[in-house]
Amino acid sequence: MTETLVGSLERITYRAEDTGYTVAQIRPHARRGLITAVGRMPGVQPGELLHLEGAWVEHRAHGRQFEVVSFRTTLPDSSEGIMRYLASGLLPGIGPVTAQRIVDVFGPSTLDVLDTQPERLREVKGLGTKKIAAIISAWEQERTIKTLLELGQDVGLAPTLAIRIFRQYGAQSAEIVRSDPYRLALDVDGISFPTADRIAQTLGIDRDAPGRLTAGLRYTLSLAAREDGHCALPAAELVPAAAATLELSHAVVAAGLEEATAAVLLVRDGDLIYLPALYYAEQELAQRLLDLQHSPSDVHAAFQAYSHTHIHAALEEAGFDLSAQQTLAVHRALTVPVCVLTGGPGTGKTTTIRALLLLLQHQRFRVALAAPTGRAARRLAETTSYPATTIHRLLEYSGSPGIDRWGRNEAAPLDVDMVIIDEASMLDVLLAHHLLKAVRRSTHILFVGDADQLPSVGPGAVLRDLLAAPLISRVHLSTIFRQSADSGIIANAHAINRGELPEVDWPDFFWFPRAEPPSCAEMVVDLVTRRIPRQFPHLDPHHDVQVLAATHRGPAGVAALNELLQATLNPPHPERAEAVINSTLFRVGDRVIQLRNNYELDVSNGDLGILIELDSEERSATIQYDHVRTITYTWSEMDEVALAYAISVHKAQGGEYPAVVIPLLRYYGGLLNRPLLYTAVTRARELVVLTGDLRALERAVESRAIVERTTGLAQRLQPSAT
Repeated sequence: MTETLVGSLERITYRAEDTGYTVAQIRPHARRGLITAVGRMPGVQPGELLHLEGAWVEHRAHGRQFEVVSFRTTLPDSSEGIMRYLASGLLPGIGPVTAQRIVDVFGPSTLDVLDTQPERLREVKGLGTKKIAAIISAWEQERTIKTLLELGQDVGLAPTLAIRIFRQYGAQSAEIVRSDPYRLALDVDGISFPTADRIAQTLGIDRDAPGRLTAGLRYTLSLAAREDGHCALPAAELVPAAAATLELSHAVVAAGLEEATAAVLLVRDGDLIYLPALYYAEQELAQRLLDLQHSPSDVHAAFQAYSHTHIHAALEEAGFDLSAQQTLAVHRALTVPVCVLTGGPGTGKTTTIRALLLLLQHQRFRVALAAPTGRAARRLAETTSYPATTIHRLLEYSGSPGIDRWGRNEAAPLDVDMVIIDEASMLDVLLAHHLLKAVRRSTHILFVGDADQLPSVGPGAVLRDLLAAPLISRVHLSTIFRQSADSGIIANAHAINRGELPEVDWPDFFWFPRAEPPSCAEMVVDLVTRRIPRQFPHLDPHHDVQVLAATHRGPAGVAALNELLQATLNPPHPERAEAVINSTLFRVGDRVIQLRNNYELDVSNGDLGILIELDSEERSATIQYDHVRTITYTWSEMDEVALAYAISVHKAQGGEYPAVVIPLLRYYGGLLNRPLLYTAVTRARELVVLTGDLRALERAVESRAIVERTTGLAQRLQPSAT
C-alpha cells in the first residue's frame, strides 16, 4: 500500500552517483527517531525536507525500510537545517565551519541570499574573493542541476545524463529538455534517440509529429556518422533505418524526409542525404582545396627553379641522406600548394619533414606544425625539434556550452607560409574544414600520414579521399631504412599490412597464446605487472607499458582490464584516497586518460596522466600530466576522465608508447581487422606483446576491410569539379 512520508534528511548512508539510488536516514515529522529510506533519490542533500511516496518493506538483513517510488524536495528553512545542507559537501570549499559562519550571518535567510544577493557573502569573515566566486558558481550550477533532476524524475532521465545536459546547455538546460527534447540525442554524449523519444512521449509529443520524424532521420544520420564515420547515407538506406528507429512505416518516414529536405533541415545531394553541417563542411573543404591548387604563393616562387638534384645536394650538404622518394616529397611540398605524404613505419616521413623544415627556415618562411591530438603533437615536436601543437590550439579554439569558437578562420587566417599536418589519417571532415577555412590562399599545406591505419574517429575519410583525388599531388614512401630494418615491430607491421602473420622470433615482438577470455585477461595482467618488468627492467609497468584492446566490453575488454590492472598495480591502501565518481572507482596513483578536448582546463583528448589527489570535501580530483603539469577537476568534470591502464586502439591513435600489450580474442568479432592490428602494433617504440587466440590473430590479419565510409569529398575533388 502506497503512503506519504514527510521528513528531514539527516544523512546519506549510500548513494550511487550514476543511478541516484540512495540509502538515507530520515527524521519524519509525524514520529520520533530515524527511519531508513531507500530508492532513486538523485541530488537530495542533508538538511532538505523530503516528501516521499512509497511503501514499507521488510529487508532480510536491514529490517524495516521505506521504499521510495517518487519524491520531491523542499529546501530547509531553519538555521540548523541550512547549516547541515551547506556542510553536506554540496558546494566545494564549504565544510561545517564555513557553513556555520555563513548561517551565523544570514540565519534562515541564507538560501534566499545565495539566490538573490550572493555578493553579500563578502559580509562573512574569512571568505576571500576567489572562494566567494567559486561558491556562487557552484550554487548556480547546483540549482540548475536540481531542477534537471526533478524534471528527470518525471521523464525518466538518469542523474549522470542530467549533469551532461547541464554541461552542454548551462542555465538553459531545463527549458531545452522541455521544449526540444530531441535535440539532446544530437548534442549530448550518452543520450540516444530512444531516451530523448521517451522524454518527448512523456511530454505529450505525437509519434508522427513532423518534429519527431525529422529528429529520427537526423539521429539515424548522426548515428551513422558517429559509429561508422559516414558523412551521408543513400536515401534508400536512410529511410528503412529511420523507420525501424521510429517504429513507423517507410511511407510516413519518406514523406517526413521530403519535408525535412524542403525545409533544409537535411540536405539531399543526388542520392545522398546529409546533415547540413556535414554537407557544408565537405563542400567548402573541397572548394578551398581546389582554390589553393590554383593560387600563387611565395613558397612556390622561391623554390620553383629548384630541381630534385638541387634539393638533394642542398640537403646532403646539411647532413641529410634522402632517398629519391623523400627528395621528391620535399620538392612537391615546396612547389605544389596541396600535397600528401604517406608511408608506413620506418620509411622516413619524419626525416622528410625535418629536411623540408630546414629549407623553409633557410628562406625565412613561417611554418606551422600540427596534429589532431595533443599526444601526436608532442611526439611531432620531439621528433622534429620544431614547435608543434594540436590543430584545435593552432586554430585558437575555445568552447562554451552549446557554442564552438575558432579564433582562426577566413576572417583571421593563419599568418604562415606552410602548414604541415601530421597523423592526417585521424583528420575528420569537420576539423579539416575548420583548418582549411583558416589557411590563406597563398599558403602551402602538406598532409602527412599512414593511409593503412584506422580512419578518424569523427566522420569522413579525409586522407583516403585526398589520395583518391587525381588533382591532389601525393608521394608514397615505401623503402624501409636500414636503421629500421632490424626492428621486429616495423618488420611485422609491414607483414601485417601485406596480409601475413607476424613472426614472433624477434627480441622485441612476442606472442603468448591464451584462447579463453578470462585466461587471456590474466595473462595481460601477468605480462604488465611481472613478465615485462622482469625481462626489461627499464620498463616501468605504471608508465611505460600500455594495454591496447579492440573493445570496451567483455572479460578482456578495456573496462575489465582496467579493473584487474588497477587492483594489481594500485591496490587499496590506507594512505591512498579513493572515490567512486560516475560509476568508476578512482584511486590516488591511478593512470588516467582525458577523453575529450577541454581548453578551459588546458588538457587535450588522449592526454595521459597520474591521479595525485582526491579531495572528498572539496569534491575535486587533481591529475598530473607530463610529470609537471597539474590539472584540478571538479567531480562533475571527471566524466571526461577514465582509467588508462588499458585503452582502446582508437584512443591510442597518434600516440607512441615504449611497450604495448595487445589482447586478441574471437569475441571481439567484427572489430578484428588489419587496420586495427596494424595501428596497435605501430604504437610501440620498443616492445610489442600479443596474447590471445591464434584464430583471432589470423582473422585480424586476413580481414582487410573495415566499414567503407560514405563520403563525397573525393568526388568533389575530381577534375570535373574544377
